[in-house]
Amino acid sequence: MLPRIGIRNFSTFRPLRAVHFDTRKFVLQLQDEGFTPEQSEGVVRIVSSALADGVNSIGSTLVTKEILSKMTYQQKVDFAKLRGELQTIDRSEFTAIQSENERLRNDLEKLRTRIREEITKSNAGVRLDLNLEKGRIREEGSQHESHISEINTRIDQEVANMKMQIDGVKTQVMQWLIGVCTGTFALVLAYVRLLT
Repeated sequence: MLPRIGIRNFSTFRPLRAVHFDTRKFVLQLQDEGFTPEQSEGVVRIVSSALADGVNSIGSTLVTKEILSKMTYQQKVDFAKLRGELQTIDRSEFTAIQSENERLRNDLEKLRTRIREEITKSNAGVRLDLNLEKGRIREEGSQHESHISEINTRIDQEVANMKMQIDGVKTQVMQWLIGVCTGTFALVLAYVRLLT
């Protein structure tokens, strides 16, 4: 009767349990099929050795459940930390962009107020001149009208320039946000790819 064969390895990995089968029964079956006792025992040794090698080969490529749990937990922690950092960056950048946009709006409003005051002063000066010198009204009326239209044109140009600057800032903000989102998505995909 042959002893059951089992292999023990000394390694950091816990090997899979060897596949145990009844070698005596297998020897008897081989003998019933016409093998000699020596041939039967030789076949059983070869099969046992092959099974043990296969199990150990597969076992050496696997990790234990505890190691897998630790790795999964660490990856979840790292991902949560990365997500928190990205959200913090997004919030701070968005706040900075909002404050910049608000500052530009305030500047535009101040400019509008100042231009309105200038127009009011110009109109007051024109009215005073018209009241004091009726004789020069007809001659200088066209000059003042052109001056007023010039100021209105400047106002329109300043407003148009401010709108273009605001649109430029909006475009830059959108480009930056798209870049950050794309980068974040690429980092997440790379991280997920590293996990799989």
